[in-house]
Parts: sequence; C-alpha cells; structure tokens
Amino acid sequence: MSFKKYFHHAVRRRYPADAHQLCPAIESRYRDIFSDIAFARKSVNPVDRRLDFTAYFLATIQVLERHGERFEQIRYLCLDITQDYVRPKNRLHAWLKRLPVQIIKSPFGGLIARFMKKKTGRLGHPDGFLVEVITNPAETNGLGYGFDIVECGICKLFQKHGAFKYAAILCEVDKLTSSLAGLELIRSGTIANGAEKCDFRFRVI
Repeated sequence: MSFKKYFHHAVRRRYPADAHQLCPAIESRYRDIFSDIAFARKSVNPVDRRLDFTAYFLATIQVLERHGERFEQIRYLCLDITQDYVRPKNRLHAWLKRLPVQIIKSPFGGLIARFMKKKTGRLGHPDGFLVEVITNPAETNGLGYGFDIVECGICKLFQKHGAFKYAAILCEVDKLTSSLAGLELIRSGTIANGAEKCDFRFRVI
C-alpha cells in the first residue's frame, strides 16, 4: 500500500545498518495485527478506514520498542513519518487538501455534513470509531462543521495491543492536517490524553 513506503524510507534513513531486519519485522507484525482491523476496509463507517494506516503505525512502534528504542525516539520517528505522509506532494495535491473546506462553505456543505453525520454516527464495528458531527454554526465558529470522536478506534487498537501510551502521538498530527486544509484546529482534549472525547472545532485561516 502507498503509505508503507513512508515507513520504510524513514526506517532506512534512521537505522541504515538494521533496516534490512526492521522493515521485514514491521511488515510481519502488521500482518499479525491486521486481523484486528480487517473490518475497516469494508466498514459502513468511513472513519474506520484510518485503521489500516494505524495498524502499520502500531507495528512500527512495537518493532522499534523491541529494538530498544525509547519513547521519545519512537515518537520523533513516527511524527516524521506521518508528517511526510500527509504533506502535499505537488500543487494539485495541496489544492485537493483545501477542497473540502471550500465544499463545506458552499451551498452543498450542509448536505455533505448531514451525510457524514449519518455515516459516522454509528459503529461499523465494536472496535471502530463513533463520531458525532456538529453542524450548528454557533457551536463551530460559524463554519457549520465540527465533530467529536466519542469512541476512538485508534485508542481501542493500541489498548488491545498494550501500547496505549503511544496513541497520543497520532493526535499530534491533527493540527498539521487541519492547517493543510486551511483550518486552525481548536481542541480541548483527546481520549488518548485522558479526555472523554476528542473534540475537533475549526477556524478558517
């Protein structure tokens, strides 16, 4: 899959002497984890599709941990991977990342928000996401779109595999992905950091 090359590239760059062992080990660990997220590819909840990437992220963390790496070293590498992955590769890619905001602000924005509310507001699987989409402009800084993650599939997966302390690393990427979409993320907490929900509110920048 396309995201795997970003992991392998980062591992080869950071561990040139050990990459020939680490990359296959990550792939093997991912295959072990995959049975827990196989549902995501066909889930009725589109947010669950993030779990394929998440499983590879988890596999990388666990292989590096077994390799003797400390938390901060693992965090640094994982943030490097995710930032490289989400960063636009060309002008068209950058435009596509900003397109959803333009659609939300268009006359069709309300329809799309209500569609997403219907699709993400139910569990596609007990191990997946449950998301409450907020469409009230008064609650969303006038944008008419925000959301709360009420149940986090990432946290569930990491908890199941004894790696919950690493789940918050993925939360750190949310501000970057929001800014690439032309939005400032306004958030009070995340489940991975002990909050009851992950609240996503935005301001157009």
